Amino acid sequence: MTARAWGLLLVLSGAIFLEGIDVSMMGVALPSIRAELGMSTSSLQWVVSAYVLGYGGFVLLGGRAADLLGRRRMFLGWLVVFVAFSGLGGFAEDGWVLILARFATGVAAAFLAPAGLSIITTMFAEGPVRNRAVLVYAGAAAGGFSLGMVTGGLLTAVHWRWVFFAPVVVAAALLAAAIVLIPREERRERATGGFDIPGTLTLTGAMLLLVITVVHAPEVAVGTTLATVAGAVVLLAAFVRIERRSAAPLVRLGILRSLPLLRANAGAMLLVGSFMAFQFVAVLYLQELRGWSEVETGLALAVIGIDAVLAPTLTPVLVNRFGNRRVILGGLVLAAAAYLLFLPVGPDWSFFAMLPAFLVLGLAFSLAYGPLTIAATDGVADEEQGLASGLLTTSFQFGAALGLAAATAVIVAATAGDSPQAVLEGYRAGLVVPLAAAALGVVLMATGMRRRAPLPQP
Repeated sequence: MTARAWGLLLVLSGAIFLEGIDVSMMGVALPSIRAELGMSTSSLQWVVSAYVLGYGGFVLLGGRAADLLGRRRMFLGWLVVFVAFSGLGGFAEDGWVLILARFATGVAAAFLAPAGLSIITTMFAEGPVRNRAVLVYAGAAAGGFSLGMVTGGLLTAVHWRWVFFAPVVVAAALLAAAIVLIPREERRERATGGFDIPGTLTLTGAMLLLVITVVHAPEVAVGTTLATVAGAVVLLAAFVRIERRSAAPLVRLGILRSLPLLRANAGAMLLVGSFMAFQFVAVLYLQELRGWSEVETGLALAVIGIDAVLAPTLTPVLVNRFGNRRVILGGLVLAAAAYLLFLPVGPDWSFFAMLPAFLVLGLAFSLAYGPLTIAATDGVADEEQGLASGLLTTSFQFGAALGLAAATAVIVAATAGDSPQAVLEGYRAGLVVPLAAAALGVVLMATGMRRRAPLPQP
């Protein structure tokens, strides 16, 4: 690749790193946010879930916008919006204001992310060059998730509001570089058609109701739970009906006939969902049960950040040697092993007792994240790269929201008092969620995701 191509890749990777770190930093800051704003465990998870639901709910529209309006325009414009709302969240004085700011930031990311990935998948030729670029990009995203924990710990030690303010500076530098490096597109390179707003609203509403159902299931009557489930099913049915009839559907349903693409997206959902659930439980255990500081927590979890080094170096070699399917499967097996290692966590475990789980999880993430990104976009026509990128990001974000919701619900239901032992038992129960998700991912990938299969075309 040329120096300019590397510069472009670094800018786009920097943006996805910023998005990953923005989510991950919140995990370490949650106990401090709870202490100052007086939020409950159930409401606290919405600080993260609001972001990922806004992200996941609108990212398909973002992918469509990138295809129709231009990837450069979408990337630059929504990077500005992302910066504005990220900074605004730092001024929140009430929990609900913070949650709304996080939702708006997630919506901005929903337009920004698919534009960035589709720039890569259209600017770099399909094959080894594109695979290398995608793995570097995915490695940056994975590194953001893991390194955000130590960054969040350091910033929260100053004040949790700096978790919102610090990304503004980084994003401003990325914006300046992106204006110079991202080439302008010709109109003939764009897809044609319109926007599917009803499809976006029904899909987002369905996802929101599903997360609400999982979070509040232990606290509400069975009838209420059934009502929210029914509402989600109705909205999903409406979404499918709208897509079938729309002249410009949000999702061309034919693309979902590709079994490898479906497996890749389901694997992405389970991988990130399990990781976010584990991070949520681990942070609460370290800070609220063990009394570790934000810096100590961030430094402990930063071990998982080895994926930032391994993803762009080791993973491409393994993919070339063994293929995507085997590498993804190996990553999910290691993820399940990491969660199993942490499951018997005790009231006074040392860092060295936790270290094997953290190291194995970092290796697992480095193996699975990038190859899943390749599998979910490989073989897709250029005019639908935004759609494929949006589907993948939807899977990542909805998986994160669902994983957090499930872990929160299990912790609330399993905690039978305020004693340290009761709290610990609740956390152990919550750790079953990421273990079950990773195990399901292993079964899914072991059923035979092919290395490559052509996608049904329009």
